[in-house]
Amino acid sequence: MPYVALEKLLDKSEKSVYKLVILASKRALEIAEGQPKLVSLNSTTKPSTIALHEIAEGKVQYKKIKEK
Repeated sequence: MPYVALEKLLDKSEKSVYKLVILASKRALEIAEGQPKLVSLNSTTKPSTIALHEIAEGKVQYKKIKEK
């Protein structure tokens, strides 16, 4: 399994470790609940690792919600 550089992940989350953790944890929960994977990895790979790979490849993105 290839290593995902933290710098590459931070670029996808507006340079915020907090936003990266929230994004990865929410996506990992979706995967654990049965949502389809957006990357092809080994079936024994943990949902959190899959989520990080999806973020690194740009398949999952942080979306900013505008307040009213």
